[in-house]
Amino acid sequence: MRGLTLYVRSRQVPAALGAATAGTVIAWLLATVFGGQGEVGRTVLVLTVLLLVSVVTTTLGGPDDTLDRTAARPWASLRMSHLAAALTCVLLLLLVTLLTGTRFGPVGCVFRDAAGLLGLTALGTAAVGTARSWFLPLGWTLGAVVFPGMGMVGETLTWQTQASDSRPAAMVAALLATAGTTAYVSRGPRHRTSPEPV
Repeated sequence: MRGLTLYVRSRQVPAALGAATAGTVIAWLLATVFGGQGEVGRTVLVLTVLLLVSVVTTTLGGPDDTLDRTAARPWASLRMSHLAAALTCVLLLLLVTLLTGTRFGPVGCVFRDAAGLLGLTALGTAAVGTARSWFLPLGWTLGAVVFPGMGMVGETLTWQTQASDSRPAAMVAALLATAGTTAYVSRGPRHRTSPEPV
């Protein structure tokens, strides 16, 4: 239990949980004040999911890259559990709003966007490091919000903003979630070659 506590603290999980909760509350309050009752728009939903995923992504890397590669810990299962816990955290924070008048939904979009964006950031963590892993999700999502896609190619490229029944969007999200999980679980965060913020 002490090892788990040290792991959670080294990854700044308490701070990330606090920031994610605060971000959800602020987004919900703004949506309530400016959007009224009912489900929020797709743009508000995907930007809120992006915010929460960006916050929890900061926990995917630790302060010491060498420790993340030592054989003394079962890193693969620990990383898998970490990603599952991060996804659960994002989903719970958003789905609890279903009990209120202003809701982050539908559930299918919340799950698809959270899983896909978390997978994309996990892939970025393994490829370019934790500090830069949110660049691609941010750019891709902002592009999808500004240039909504139509047709199969458009739905594929702008999967984050599509309706919950979009098959191309679901396939892209599933592919990103699978690729990101596989890369992060097997490799962990990219080794820093120079000092950079965690």
